[in-house]
Amino acid sequence: MNYANIKYCDIANGIGVRTTLFVSGCRLHCKGCFNAEAWSFSSGKPFDEAVEEKIIDSLRPGYMNGLSVLGGEPFEPENQAGLVDFIERVRLELPEKDIWMYSGHTWEELTAGKWHLPETDRILRCIDVLVDGPWQQANYDISLRFRGSSNQRLIDVPKTLEARKAGKLAGPNDVVLWEDDPVFATHDM
Repeated sequence: MNYANIKYCDIANGIGVRTTLFVSGCRLHCKGCFNAEAWSFSSGKPFDEAVEEKIIDSLRPGYMNGLSVLGGEPFEPENQAGLVDFIERVRLELPEKDIWMYSGHTWEELTAGKWHLPETDRILRCIDVLVDGPWQQANYDISLRFRGSSNQRLIDVPKTLEARKAGKLAGPNDVVLWEDDPVFATHDM
């Protein structure tokens, strides 16, 4: 797996200060994509042990809230295989940090569609928030926090998995949405 970029002090892709990994490779090619240069699986540099260590080390300071993973597309089959052990390692070694992942695929596609792989479940069990759905220029809204278009959802993955296990969700595609800080949830940006 290759990565297109890493931002070690990002505040745009999740709560607080984060390290953000942009993986390479995406077959969706959303019109108006902000990161089209990451569509090619060969763009960027190899995601190797040295890069993994640097990201882990960057997450250790107390002021760092967590890791965000964007693309490209993290849930491309090639990228799931390249990310799963790393995501599990972050969760194991840094349980106090949150993990956000962005995907152009919907929850429904990732959990029951053709994009669902054995690695998918392992990744979903480790992440805190999934921002799902393709970027849609027609639904672009600059006032939205942590997403670019109104069709995208911020899914609280642990609460969704817990509610599903307890039988508290009405339908197979129901999810629990992530709740923003009330200060931001009640004020226009």
